Amino acid sequence: MAWNEPGNNDKDPWKNKGGKNQGPPDLDELLNDLGKKVTGIFGGKTTKGGPGKSFSSIGVSILLIIGLVVYAFSGFYTIKEAEQGLVLRFGQYSGTVEPGLRWKWTFIDRVIPVDMQSTREMPSSGFMLTQDENVVNVEMQIQYRVVDARNYIFSVTNADDSLKQSLDSALRYVVGHAKMDDILTSGREIIRQSVWEELDKIIEPYQLGLIIVDVNFKDARPPNEVKDAFDDAIAAQEDEVRFLREAEAYARGIEPQARGRVKRIEQEALAYKSQIVLDAQGEVAKFEKLLPEYLAAPEVTRQRLYIATMENVYSNTSKVMVDVEGGNNMMYLPLDKIIQQQSTNTRANSPQSYVPVSQPSQNSAPSTSDRADRFNSGRN
Repeated sequence: MAWNEPGNNDKDPWKNKGGKNQGPPDLDELLNDLGKKVTGIFGGKTTKGGPGKSFSSIGVSILLIIGLVVYAFSGFYTIKEAEQGLVLRFGQYSGTVEPGLRWKWTFIDRVIPVDMQSTREMPSSGFMLTQDENVVNVEMQIQYRVVDARNYIFSVTNADDSLKQSLDSALRYVVGHAKMDDILTSGREIIRQSVWEELDKIIEPYQLGLIIVDVNFKDARPPNEVKDAFDDAIAAQEDEVRFLREAEAYARGIEPQARGRVKRIEQEALAYKSQIVLDAQGEVAKFEKLLPEYLAAPEVTRQRLYIATMENVYSNTSKVMVDVEGGNNMMYLPLDKIIQQQSTNTRANSPQSYVPVSQPSQNSAPSTSDRADRFNSGRN
């Protein structure tokens, strides 16, 4: 028969313990016994139901105070300067905290720190099909940072993974609508800008809380099987650009020289014109001053003009006249010096090489002596 069957039985294990009829132990009695034992250890005397009971109340209070202090200190946390904290209360978003020392309810609040200032990088690469049905390997890298911590954490499951997929989609879309020559050579900047714009359009509806800082076009190359042919094509295009630049530089250098040469010739022509006009005016002035002298003494003036003319003629010739009559001495003449001096005088009196020199004609102006003779004959 079980000890707890109805009826009179004394088989309860909590009764007759130690030969006495007693019930299960009480919590207060356990605490009192513990207090008595502790008091006995420290030499204190206890009375029944008095000091033991007060000691148990004090112990519970001390434990409660210690627990509260530990709980209070466990709620302090720090948000770094470059971060923002998202506070979740029972799993629900309740606010954002700024950098500094903060406090939260332990086991109630949860804080998620988010880096807001660091610039992050994300690469993307792969073989892609172009518009002209060629395969090209493109490598691109973007730089981004977080601008909205709440959207970055709660808008999608993983904002970084969503951005990665969006980048791959934008890159393949742009490369698929471009030609291979543009991707490999002159259209790289256009491809970069197009990928940036397309990526912004893709991530805008998802509100990822991210902003694209920069897009870098790292490399674009054809498959290894056709790499040599494309290298030759690129080298030819670069040579074409170089030759065009050299031609433009030559044109910019030779054109100012030609203009300067033309300007110099114009200035020399104007100077020669002025010289001829001034010489003519001088001859006229000389004739006007000589005419009264000739009218006053025609013979003397004629002889003077003849002698001056002959002196001018003989000074420009290489002939030397020597009178050796009545002498036996050998005369040394520095003919080389005389000829050299005559050549120097001839070059000095001749006009510039580019100015045409006309031969005197029947209609040319007469010399001073001829004009004087005709004037004198007219008077006679």
